[in-house]
Amino acid sequence: MFPARISTRAICVRSYATIPVQPPLHGLNSTARGEFVQSRATQWIDVVDPSTQTLLTRVPETTNNEFDLAVAAASEAFKTWSKTTALTRQRFILELQRLIRENSDSLAASIVLEQGKTLQDAHGDIVRGLQVVEHAASAPSLLLGEKIEVSRDMDTEVRKVPLGVTSAIAPFNFPAMIPLWSIPMATVTGNTLILKPSERDPGAAMIIAELCQRAGLPPGVINIVHGTVPTVNAICDHPIIKAISFVGGDRAGKHIYERGTKNGKRVQSNMGAKNHAILMPDANKNLALNSIVGAAFGAAGQRCMAISVAILVGDAQAWLPDLVNLAKNLKVGGGFEKDVDLGPVISPASKDRILGLIGSAEEEGGKIHLDGRHIEVSGYERGNFIGPTIIEADTRMKCYDQEIFGPVLIILKADTLDEGTQIINQNRYGNGTAIFTQSGATARKFEHNVNIGQIGINVPIPVPLPMFSWSGNKASALGDLGFYGKSAIEFYTQKKTTTSLWKAEDALTSRASVHMPTHH
Repeated sequence: MFPARISTRAICVRSYATIPVQPPLHGLNSTARGEFVQSRATQWIDVVDPSTQTLLTRVPETTNNEFDLAVAAASEAFKTWSKTTALTRQRFILELQRLIRENSDSLAASIVLEQGKTLQDAHGDIVRGLQVVEHAASAPSLLLGEKIEVSRDMDTEVRKVPLGVTSAIAPFNFPAMIPLWSIPMATVTGNTLILKPSERDPGAAMIIAELCQRAGLPPGVINIVHGTVPTVNAICDHPIIKAISFVGGDRAGKHIYERGTKNGKRVQSNMGAKNHAILMPDANKNLALNSIVGAAFGAAGQRCMAISVAILVGDAQAWLPDLVNLAKNLKVGGGFEKDVDLGPVISPASKDRILGLIGSAEEEGGKIHLDGRHIEVSGYERGNFIGPTIIEADTRMKCYDQEIFGPVLIILKADTLDEGTQIINQNRYGNGTAIFTQSGATARKFEHNVNIGQIGINVPIPVPLPMFSWSGNKASALGDLGFYGKSAIEFYTQKKTTTSLWKAEDALTSRASVHMPTHH
């Protein structure tokens, strides 16, 4: 499809034509030949540039027959891929890592076009996914089994073996990173994978799929399917698929978990969030305020680990005007523009929902300190832009209760650390939290008392690196195994225990006897 090194220009011309002559390519391995094939779908979904509403391409609602062909290809490929050595699979991972680095500019361009992130943020999306690829290269160590002699001449051995055909359903907000949570971990453990990227920005996943081909991945090991609810339900229902990895919103996450587990599948589901940060009065003010602004408004707030609530404790409440001034100076615009800090939200529907939640705060008595509802971006008049917005509210308001998923920061005030911690613990979500303080004792007390899965101390977005595992909790997660790291090895493998007896006296002698046989 693309030249030896994928160029930004090649992507724009080949796969993202403004007015496609015909619908674009469907996906990888919907036949068992490892090819990108044209879908025969009758329903197509527009993919548009969120900064201009320009039509970039269309993706199909994968047909039932195409879906079954993709699963059949994955099932057939599993028979041989699962029997390859860990070292063979490691070599694929190392080559994939090299190719992603070589083609990161093209991947980033795809993300900016379809998702709307700034170019720098798009590269960050790729780097965080690439870190998982690099960690997957340590699979020969991570897959080590256990063996012990349990009785004379009797051994028990436990091995980690692949599940079979697995699947991943990715969200729109990280078009490269989230597919790269699944692709390397599923394949290096010997599984095959059905990947459904977001129908809003599938381009990065398609590029990564081609890079997997170039890295030497055999036909059928990775298969791309597209679509919406019908494709998701097909993943949940197909009896050959053994596991589902999902990242997205509450409604979809609960549906996939319930439907998938009902059908006997292993499911990990990361869903909504309302991440709080506490600013103590002894904090490094400059670090704290800049960290909050970056974590709240970066990627237009469309991160499941974005800081969406800042709790100002005691004298730190006086910092609110400074926080507003910092946010006010952020530049909003198209992702390819120089020095832009945040781009558009993903769709007009998302923009309308966010505007509605901002309006509800006004109706319920909240105070809007910075209002980004009426921002105008020159040259991007049709874009889904919302400027940074800061609202002083309370926990009874709709804007606090619901995940906004946009460039909106809710401000709460507390008199003490204990009061702030109680607010966080009473919130139903548990993805991440942060505290800004220069007191080790304060930080330690917060770390021990707060009931959140991922905690940052003077770190606004405490997403663990891949040698650890994702550990969001409460209503932010369903399933007991996290993404990447050791948890991912557990998610994508099952235990096989063998107990064997080989008596020492039955061993064949090591040398021939030359003595006269006496037969007694």
